[in-house]
Amino acid sequence: MTLVAGVDSSTQSCKVVVCDATTGQIVRFGSAPHPAGTEVAPKHWLAALEKAIDEAGGLADVSAVSIAGQQHGMVLLDESGEVIRDALLWNDTRSADSASELVAELETPENSGEHNWAHRTGVVPVASFTAAKLRWVARNEPETMRKAAAVCLPHDWLTWKLASQKEITELKTDRSDASGTAYFSLFRGTYEADLLELATLGKALTVPKILEFDDVAFQKGELRFGAGMGDNAAAALGVGISSGDTLMSVGTSAVVTKLTNQFDGDPSGIVAGFASALPDLALPLACTLNGAELFDSYAKLFSVSHDELSNLALRAEPGAGGIVTVPYFNGERTPNLPNSKGQISGLTLSNFTAENMARSLFEGILCGLADALQSLPNPSQGKIFLVGGAAKSKALREIAPIILGRKVLVPQPAEYVAIGAAKQAAACLGISSDSWQSSLTMEFDAKHEPWILERYQGIARKVAEI
Repeated sequence: MTLVAGVDSSTQSCKVVVCDATTGQIVRFGSAPHPAGTEVAPKHWLAALEKAIDEAGGLADVSAVSIAGQQHGMVLLDESGEVIRDALLWNDTRSADSASELVAELETPENSGEHNWAHRTGVVPVASFTAAKLRWVARNEPETMRKAAAVCLPHDWLTWKLASQKEITELKTDRSDASGTAYFSLFRGTYEADLLELATLGKALTVPKILEFDDVAFQKGELRFGAGMGDNAAAALGVGISSGDTLMSVGTSAVVTKLTNQFDGDPSGIVAGFASALPDLALPLACTLNGAELFDSYAKLFSVSHDELSNLALRAEPGAGGIVTVPYFNGERTPNLPNSKGQISGLTLSNFTAENMARSLFEGILCGLADALQSLPNPSQGKIFLVGGAAKSKALREIAPIILGRKVLVPQPAEYVAIGAAKQAAACLGISSDSWQSSLTMEFDAKHEPWILERYQGIARKVAEI
């Protein structure tokens, strides 16, 4: 049996699956937590990766490994390859003003800065993107930027370290993760060197070489290393969605993305034009910053388990008795409101119950995703797949089609990001994953209640104006 390993190095944890390269059957699994926060020393990711690998039985009998990771995180290295500051993660919003600066600086007499960014790179900078974080460092920590020689992303750095590389010129990445930096062009498939230097205020930095999906990035003994990819691209690959389908993932953040060859850029910035892990396909994505951790907070607030929170929500009627939750608790990215706050409205003495409060939270998160879905190309076409840690919630699964007005397919819970990475590892060996076992999929369909989304949108627009 030929074995491959796939890694999901997410915001919250590191997970490793070891699979049969021919069938996709998972034979071993390991995991380890990451520290909390929006600024993390990369050494903690490496320690978690090594622990998760050990828990998964090691890599001694594994032929290839690939790492998928959280996107956008800024890892700065000096000339010797040493990390020179803690990494700023995607959910660190201190760079919001820096993003606005970058947008304004690309304005021309003919077009807005948003238009020029969208049509050059496929994205409009927001606080999440690496370019904005680089500008923040250049403005606020000039000595750090002076020492910097290279910038890479979390999965780039982990692959490089696991393969025992030392030279910054040997950093490798793929197009899906590079497309989240704002200095890579989705349309040309190359870095935009002038935009990188714009972000750093003129400092030239080494960036990882971009590899193709099935390229071998490194070889250490008999073990091959794939290029890796961004976590959303890996999830799409792991689930096995087809061109035209939509993937809705509710984890730490909540994401709606579509696999398509039809994307020309979105100057509004709502949709980020990311690349797919596969050639010639885009993965335009709208992301909200508020996902599963809100369920954690509400479960703690009501002193219930996640299953009990789900049951509370399902005992309430659609519309939550008039309560509307706009879940911008962590600020928001879609719409781009990094300094916004959450809002709960419509409370009365008669509707103020745990059941309605719980239902309103589920409806609010799903309404935000439904709103984002309408911004993607051909939003009514293709299938909708719901994944992520929160997809285990019965309430999320049953309320989703009521809000979205579409049948929702929920694959059996699995580590789809890690499985997507394992598929790439197999490709490094020349083994196709087309015949890998597919997970059973549950279908959820229910009466559509469009008034819930309409009411939410009206209140959310008012929140945006505050």
